[in-house]
Amino acid sequence: MEERKYTTVSIPVTLYRRLESMIQGTGFRSVSEYVTYLLREIVAMKEGREPTLSPEEIEEIKRRLKALGYL
Repeated sequence: MEERKYTTVSIPVTLYRRLESMIQGTGFRSVSEYVTYLLREIVAMKEGREPTLSPEEIEEIKRRLKALGYL
């Protein structure tokens, strides 16, 4: 059996649209790419590794995720 390289994670459509709007004009090509980046940063923090985001960016992400009920 072949191992899948990706899986699907469902998020509310309204959140998807907000993220889509947020990444306009950035280097991110898709919402999936952006969400993958954010999750990698959060996992790195939880594992005690140094994130690549600034402390201010991390706090903003945490604030938004908490407001959405994810933290």
